[in-house]
Amino acid sequence: MAASCVAASELLNNIKQISVLCPKASYAVRAVSTSSPQCHAQLPQRARSAPQQLVGVVGLEIHAQINSSTKLFSGAPVRFSAPPNSLVSFFDASLPGTLPAGYQITQQRLPIAVDGVLTYSLLGGKKRNQVMRKNVTIKQIQLEQDSGKSLHDDVRSQTLIDLNRAGVGLMELVMEPDMSCGEEAAAAVRELQLILQALGTCQGNMSEGQLRVDANVSVHRPGEPLGVRTEVKNINSIRYLARAIDYEIQRQIDVLQRGGTVQNETRAYDSKSGETLPMRDKEGLQDYRFMPEPNLPPLILYEDNASLPTGIDACQVVVVQKIKEGLPELPSVKRDRLVQTYGILPEHSFTLVNEDGLVDYFEAVLKTTKKEPRKVIGWVTNELLGHLKQEDMSVCQSPISPSALAELLELQETGHISSSVAKQVFQKMWRSPGKTALQITQEQDLGLVSDTAQLHSICQKVVDSHPDEVHAIRSGNKKVLNKLMGLVQKETKGRADPVLVRAILQKKTS
Repeated sequence: MAASCVAASELLNNIKQISVLCPKASYAVRAVSTSSPQCHAQLPQRARSAPQQLVGVVGLEIHAQINSSTKLFSGAPVRFSAPPNSLVSFFDASLPGTLPAGYQITQQRLPIAVDGVLTYSLLGGKKRNQVMRKNVTIKQIQLEQDSGKSLHDDVRSQTLIDLNRAGVGLMELVMEPDMSCGEEAAAAVRELQLILQALGTCQGNMSEGQLRVDANVSVHRPGEPLGVRTEVKNINSIRYLARAIDYEIQRQIDVLQRGGTVQNETRAYDSKSGETLPMRDKEGLQDYRFMPEPNLPPLILYEDNASLPTGIDACQVVVVQKIKEGLPELPSVKRDRLVQTYGILPEHSFTLVNEDGLVDYFEAVLKTTKKEPRKVIGWVTNELLGHLKQEDMSVCQSPISPSALAELLELQETGHISSSVAKQVFQKMWRSPGKTALQITQEQDLGLVSDTAQLHSICQKVVDSHPDEVHAIRSGNKKVLNKLMGLVQKETKGRADPVLVRAILQKKTS
């Protein structure tokens, strides 16, 4: 567990200091400066036009379930959607004779890591095609136990308790209020999710509660103290996180502009109405009654083998350097590698990495085709991803495998089919899983028309029926030639060899 959490802190790419119980075991990494980002997402017109407009301020508390088959301090299994109270040991239930804690165990007072930075990316600019990098400060990362779940039955006026989650290991990450809108918060959480998944420390499935987010939201005018904050609890979707925060920012702005007061309260996000709803007020300081756990010894981290005390076996303790050396390729490193290796644009690498499984798909296609990576990327991010999004499918559910797409691209690259026909074949492959591009091309006679005499005849027909376009070309407007080429392709249903067609038309219109 400790190793997993240390890896989680290192993964954040920029952890500046790890604070532990033993001073000799402290570990420092180069500091990275941060600045409060300005969200490029625009607020509604009424807020934007006001003098010294109010802006949002967002901080996050994230609970990431540690990837483990058992709970933190008991052998009870961890499994989603099990029957209530079916995964509970005597220890989890604090039964007599089991050294019951009867309370949540947490490292809140002495977190395993403090004062870190997470760098995340999002698309900005007018065309949403510029990769913008921003930083958010991580106040601390701590290990703690999950608690039981209350199930409220309003009809019977009952509250039932399910202890299946009680004792499950969590990493809590507290992010400072360095974000200003839902889009930034969503991008930061997505980056963290990718990092945790790459490390294997958390599966990050939000629909199963493996990654839960609480958003602390307030508004203020730049240069003035922060406003009263509200906490939107237990958001289990990145898309809902962005919507909940943006709604809450605008709600608070509306309250203040009407002369009202924002209440310090806990709210919940209703995905159906798109609104945040009050749960309970938070006026007054809550006493969580944190106390030391006498049955747990200190957790000590060592910087490297040289810092180990005499007689300590390096295999029996947590050595930060050893974990650091074994880190996998993290998302930011992967994006840079894709740009440098394949010459693709940064925004394309952003899309590849942020979509689960898309990098592997892209690289699998490249292994079996001679087509340039910059041409393959368009097919993967536009055609493939567009179809997947339209049908709400994941990459692993694609009916077109990487090898099947590679075969299609090879047919186009070698001149057997045109680019327009290639898109037609892709559509047919999507609707007919199992059929190859070559089979579809042969069955429907979609190969390129390369018969010179036939193309001469079609081109002559197009030239004769469009005298105005021919005159424009002969007068120096060479771009009109593309229109004639399109008409030839229409006549041949996209099967004409574009190189031959261009040469023939140029000769006939010269």
